[in-house]
Amino acid sequence: MSGQTDIVVSAPQWDAVREAQAVVTRAIEAARAQARETGDAAIAVLLCDDAEMHRLNLSFRRMDKPTNVLSFPSTGPMRAQSLGDIAIAYETVAREAQEEGKTLLDHLAHMAVHGALHLCGYDHESDEEAAEMEDCERRALASLGIADPYAEKAA
Repeated sequence: MSGQTDIVVSAPQWDAVREAQAVVTRAIEAARAQARETGDAAIAVLLCDDAEMHRLNLSFRRMDKPTNVLSFPSTGPMRAQSLGDIAIAYETVAREAQEEGKTLLDHLAHMAVHGALHLCGYDHESDEEAAEMEDCERRALASLGIADPYAEKAA
């Protein structure tokens, strides 16, 4: 099952990335297809810049820096209508893509899949959880024709 994906672009850098919104939508659909349970609940995505991500990371995680992706799962009765929200930061994702020799759109897809899986109840706090989540990410990305982002890590 797949629910609605709503995307808000707050950083003009994302407007210049042709297909960014379509890539995010497809990536979230791919993640939902691999997840244990997702239902029809909506997911909201914020494509922001590092400054906005820094504020979010500081406010919600007490981390005084930007990060690539944050997920905010819904709880309680709202969960039936919304799995939660995802924020993805342009500068960090663009820098990581360049450093890792990936295209920006492929790395964006990975961040969207990763964020969506968090909303679906996956985590990476333990080695076992991380292995399960990474396997799910690999399958979702492979369904989109994107190479395994963990290939070098496993080698």
